[in-house]
Amino acid sequence: MASTETKSAAAVDDSHDLAGLEAGLDALETVHTGRPPLRQTLVQKVLPPVVAVVLVLVVWQALITFKVVDDPTKLPSPGDVWGEVQDAWLQGKLFGYIWTSVSRGLLGFLLALVIGTPLGLLVARVRFVRAAIGPILSGLQSLPSVAWVPPAVIWLGLNSSMMYAVILLGAVPSIANGLVSGVDQVPPLFLRAGRTMGATGLRGTWHIVMPAALPGYLAGLKQGWAFSWRSLMAAEIIASSPDLGVGLGQLLENGRTASSMSMVFLAILLILIVGIAIDLLIFSPLERWVLRSRGLLVKS
Repeated sequence: MASTETKSAAAVDDSHDLAGLEAGLDALETVHTGRPPLRQTLVQKVLPPVVAVVLVLVVWQALITFKVVDDPTKLPSPGDVWGEVQDAWLQGKLFGYIWTSVSRGLLGFLLALVIGTPLGLLVARVRFVRAAIGPILSGLQSLPSVAWVPPAVIWLGLNSSMMYAVILLGAVPSIANGLVSGVDQVPPLFLRAGRTMGATGLRGTWHIVMPAALPGYLAGLKQGWAFSWRSLMAAEIIASSPDLGVGLGQLLENGRTASSMSMVFLAILLILIVGIAIDLLIFSPLERWVLRSRGLLVKS
């Protein structure tokens, strides 16, 4: 009788331990989707970059005030650059500079996406194609995008087609290589499971390969945008024409030609701001979504 009671008690203890373990695992897997408090968001997300910008401005102004750099042709003051911003705003040109470059960059990136994605899949899935053009893609990715500007001008002339050609040559290899890297990291078990369930060919690529390769693909897209933006700036700086309009790269070159460091700094700041804005508005939300969908981003 005593042994029966002992076994019953042990069984009850085991069930309690098992229930506790299951509850702990459930708690680990639970994703809290509630919005964080506004104060927490301000302190963790908004305050650090604001402090960094203020610190840069203070150091910048200190270099001028204490005459560490007393030549305005080498380092303009923040006030001079702000005056350049006001002039461009009052003349109605500020958003024109930004839109000219951003519209070209985004359209060129979308074209690179359309070309680079199937190319990356082809290289990743077909052994002969990888052996043939895989090293070429890696070499093109390491080639400075500015090297494509002179031949693009000779081939296509000073027009928008030349700009898009330079963007494509800079971005397509990065997007394709990112997808190849993502596909290479797909566990073979996923592919075997997909074939068992009938997901072969294009269906397997869409339902198995692409979702599993998404982190590497997204990294390639982010790098592809960086190459697109840099390629466009190089093309705008080197190739200028009234028909092309004035983008941020051309604004930078105009400042150099006019020996106006305040205009040069304005162009640099606008290029930097656009790059940061695209990352914050497009790629950071995509990265958070991918991490959250895989249970890797848990909000407390």
